[in-house]
Amino acid sequence: MTFWPPLPPCFNQYQRLAGLDEVGRGPLAGPVVAAAVILPRGFLPEGLADSKALTAAQRLRLAALIKTHAAVGIGFVPAPVIDRINIRQASLLAMRRAFFALHEPAEAALIDGRDVPEGLDVPALAIIKGDQRVAAIAAASIIAKVARDAMMAKAAQDFPQYGFDQHAGYPTQQHRAALLEFGLSPLHRRSFGPCKWLE
Repeated sequence: MTFWPPLPPCFNQYQRLAGLDEVGRGPLAGPVVAAAVILPRGFLPEGLADSKALTAAQRLRLAALIKTHAAVGIGFVPAPVIDRINIRQASLLAMRRAFFALHEPAEAALIDGRDVPEGLDVPALAIIKGDQRVAAIAAASIIAKVARDAMMAKAAQDFPQYGFDQHAGYPTQQHRAALLEFGLSPLHRRSFGPCKWLE
């Protein structure tokens, strides 16, 4: 991983920079989940990387380290709200909720992607591929992924016929077959492709 440094000069004054990222834009079921992380100065866990580049075991190990040493906030938006406001707005809302769930206040925010959530009330910068370039955003991607996977594992207990613990709600062949056989669950996003066709 390469890390950002060329931040705009105004960001150099901040000690508590929160990294924000979300997971779960693409699934047909379950919430979109975001995390905000403020890493302590000098804290860089070995193996820290974008969550998509890590195994489940690596994510769990790193998430435990991050939660022990860093300020962490998690926010999520469930499927019915995603259907009502669309996935882009739901992702931004989840990031805003994660930011305000931090147990210590951030002085500024660095956000993965192109958009800055409204209402953060601090200087904020969107960074394309930020989860590959900024340590705090990579940490947020790991926290969000681990949190969402845990939610979908619980969903698999409540709705075992869909196999949510296997695909986390993504549109795999297994998931599509279950949709055809069992129809929609309360966790499905009715505005998304295959779910919309089953309404």
